Amino acid sequence: MKIAQIGPVIERIPPKKYGGTERVVHALTEQLVKRGHEVTLFGSGDSITSAKLVSVYPRALRESRLRDLYGMNAWTMFNIGLAYDRQAEFDIIHDHSGHISLPTANAARTPVVMTMHGAFTPENRHIYRGLNKPGLVTISKSQAIVPGLNYLGTVYNGLDVSGYPFSNENDGYLLFVGRISMEKGVHNAIEVAVNTGLPLIIAAKLDDTDRNYFRIYVEPYLSEKITWIGEVDETERNRLMSRALCSLHPITWREPFGLTVIEAMACGCPVVAFGRGSIPELVVSGKTGFVVETIEEMIDSVVAIDTIDRHECRRHALENFNAERMTEGYEKIYAEIIAASSALPDPINVAAHRQMD
Repeated sequence: MKIAQIGPVIERIPPKKYGGTERVVHALTEQLVKRGHEVTLFGSGDSITSAKLVSVYPRALRESRLRDLYGMNAWTMFNIGLAYDRQAEFDIIHDHSGHISLPTANAARTPVVMTMHGAFTPENRHIYRGLNKPGLVTISKSQAIVPGLNYLGTVYNGLDVSGYPFSNENDGYLLFVGRISMEKGVHNAIEVAVNTGLPLIIAAKLDDTDRNYFRIYVEPYLSEKITWIGEVDETERNRLMSRALCSLHPITWREPFGLTVIEAMACGCPVVAFGRGSIPELVVSGKTGFVVETIEEMIDSVVAIDTIDRHECRRHALENFNAERMTEGYEKIYAEIIAASSALPDPINVAAHRQMD
């Protein structure tokens, strides 16, 4: 198949540090190339890929310190527009840009698959319902709860986790990895650390939009035992995960998919997480960590974390959330959409046709 992958240009693919979507796009692209597909990746110019790379900007936008990275940034729009301008070169377009791409994707002649990496909101639900010709893939079953959308199915995120370091021993610290924000619940991780008396390492990036949250809920509690080491690269993140007592994932929102959850488990690190959104689909409570509902339950679970087999954590992650399994899921969807498209006089609303069969 000739496949276009439209990735974000905010971060490099794969990212140097933080960037969940970018890691998934990289893993998928590399696997598709490995399987013999002709893949073109639309991403930042510093991206590292085996596919043909097309870029509108020489490096990741966040490194360029441009404003409005996450809105309708001109370079993001250019990246999307260029990909669709070349749609005749591809059998299928896989778009990872979110609802910002919908007006263009909805008018595309080439079949379009869109992965919903973010959350459905009251605002974007209307857009996805109104411009519903592209087929949507969700990254967890809990995400696919919005009626009236053009769902193709669910494909769990996967990474090349086989090379992640494993340790059956730990250094007795709690770990929080990701982004400092209210929705990620860093303040909850701090509360668990204070109540258990265990050290907490916060390996997370801080965006300007979250600085008030940081000043109120995080900074006053930093100490010798509760440390913020900033944003770390993949090697350091994996080392921290492999040596942590457990990873805390105390989110306050319905997270579509917690990528750091599967990465932690791949390193043998149990995960204690609030059971919101996708979490019950990722963590096997009592076997690879604990899924809890309250701070009190989270504290009790940390105390009981030695009952979790770190080998089982790794086995579960490698078996269920690997790049090969993710790619197989997308290949099946691609093939079905292309086959349906060739049988229709108007290939635009292929996914909707599939749902009526």
